[in-house]
Amino acid sequence: MNLEGAVVLVVGATGGLGSRIATQLESKSAIVVRSSKSTGHDLREFSVVGEVLDATIAQLGRLDGLVVASEVVAFGAASELSPATEEELFAVNTTSAIQLITQSEPYLAASALDGRDPFIITLSGVAAETPVAGLAACSASKAGLAAYVVAAAREYRRAGIRIVDARPGHTAPALSEHPIAGCAPRFSAALN
Repeated sequence: MNLEGAVVLVVGATGGLGSRIATQLESKSAIVVRSSKSTGHDLREFSVVGEVLDATIAQLGRLDGLVVASEVVAFGAASELSPATEEELFAVNTTSAIQLITQSEPYLAASALDGRDPFIITLSGVAAETPVAGLAACSASKAGLAAYVVAAAREYRRAGIRIVDARPGHTAPALSEHPIAGCAPRFSAALN
């Protein structure tokens, strides 16, 4: 894939994986728009999804790629997580990611019509396919995104948009150091 000059929105760009992905895209000469909670884009507010996409289009005139690297994590037994924690897990990890994909489709379809190679990358992680005790709700929120992406990828292919769901294992401690509930168990060494 030729990324030179491609306009790519990376959501969750200050996180461990998001920041690395943004830097890698820039090293391939992509024009990267970085979005994150720390830049004022809190995906717990669904109206922010449209605002982020609109701002990207207003600034650069098009969108050729979307990377959804935003996520939250909560640790604890399934019976102990509060409804508010579960709601936040699904709002950030599932629903906002789906909204980003859905609302970016017209822009990415236009990119395909202009002869570019538009794409969407999500990061559901290994928890989507191998749920872990103490991470039941988090695993479920990631599995929901993964299932959506599998089906949507078939549909979006018709418009020339590729969707890939990456499922990395434990790669960095940053997310586990900032859970929205509970305390992280001891993880094995991070993958590089």
